[in-house]
Amino acid sequence: MNDIVLIGLGSEYRSDDALGLLVARELSRRAPAGIRVLEAQGELVSLLHVWDGARCALLVDALNAPDPPGAVMRFDLSAAALPAFLKMASSHLVGLVEAVELARQLKRLPRTTILYGIVGKCFDMGTGLSDCVVKAIPELLRLIDADLRVLHTT
Repeated sequence: MNDIVLIGLGSEYRSDDALGLLVARELSRRAPAGIRVLEAQGELVSLLHVWDGARCALLVDALNAPDPPGAVMRFDLSAAALPAFLKMASSHLVGLVEAVELARQLKRLPRTTILYGIVGKCFDMGTGLSDCVVKAIPELLRLIDADLRVLHTT
């Protein structure tokens, strides 16, 4: 069993949607020992297996939200469902909202589940992040690092 799992979500070839994968790669280089860092590019219902047995699941994804592109967000999914505005289109058959709520109903959601994201600007086919998303990454990493310090010691 891994106590804490950090999962970068997204698609490498859908512009800003690669954010979660790129952040996971960065964090895998510097995460404290004992924290498992993974990438999820497939169907998100697989998250139920990926985080099985973990006390904490930290998810990183590009968000499609009404906030301005580049806005950094953090949601504690253990306390409440994802906000309705995140129930928009997903590139997955089963999106993050559905996967989290299915896990909640099946009592398979880790005790602490947090979603971090940056509002994306472009989700079209292609590679490379929008400038506004790139500029927001340091703030996103500070949020994640702060939570990891707390969660890793509790």
